[in-house]
Amino acid sequence: MTHEDDTQRAVPDKPGMRTDGDGVTRRRPLRRRHVEETVDIAVPVRTAYNQWTQFKTFPRFSGLVRGVEQVRPTVTAWTLGRGPLRHRFAVEIVEQDPDAYLAWRGLEQYPSHEGEVEFRPNGSGGTTITVRMLLEPRGVAGILTRSSRATEMAARLVRGELVSFKRFIEGLGQEGGAWRGTIRNGRVQHDRPEPPRSRVAQWPVG
Repeated sequence: MTHEDDTQRAVPDKPGMRTDGDGVTRRRPLRRRHVEETVDIAVPVRTAYNQWTQFKTFPRFSGLVRGVEQVRPTVTAWTLGRGPLRHRFAVEIVEQDPDAYLAWRGLEQYPSHEGEVEFRPNGSGGTTITVRMLLEPRGVAGILTRSSRATEMAARLVRGELVSFKRFIEGLGQEGGAWRGTIRNGRVQHDRPEPPRSRVAQWPVG
């Protein structure tokens, strides 16, 4: 049975928004969550972040991810599974700050989830990566998620994936690619405004 205190801890607050000193409105990190796992990695923040954003390489080190497809600039489709079992779902990146932060949400109706990953330099010149996840399935799955046993299982899976990523990037020593864009509220931000487009196809502007 789930104790009342455990249930309260297992129902996180959804993140709101915050306005930083630079006047930019950003997503507020999850204050409570089902899962939080941290690992230290012996590569610089830029290297760890750059490799993490190469989502299509996750199957190379993950024991759970079988494939990742880029659907749109901020949407990817993930296939998870073990053995013959497979599950495919879409994920939207809702906020992304290079070398610092990435937040996502599942686009499934049932079950649903959201999460975030933070990248911070540590004292040894490496990177501390923290992953937090909020699991919000409905019905019986929701009841199971609120149990301490299900939460512990999810935490072990996340921990295992983090350790696998650590071994992978430390073995490489450098990233195999990078995407350095910024995302706000599910939209890619551009440093400079795009030039106006002609309403007549293929006619130059300017």
